[in-house]
Amino acid sequence: MAEQLGVSERSIRNIVAEPRDDYEARAKAKQTRARELRAEGATYRQIADELGISIGSVSTLLHRSSAVASQAS
Repeated sequence: MAEQLGVSERSIRNIVAEPRDDYEARAKAKQTRARELRAEGATYRQIADELGISIGSVSTLLHRSSAVASQAS
């Protein structure tokens, strides 16, 4: 596509990428929801199904969340 338009691949990525603030807000909301579900006793599989992500991604979200919380204290 980039070649057809005579621009770099990086230019195409910049054009179609969502704004960083939007991405970060969406990621934070997903992380918060994963923490809430886990606190309610949901399994990683249940959290993954609700958020539409893999079990490994749930693990990463929760791990990063606990790391951020421990750094804040």
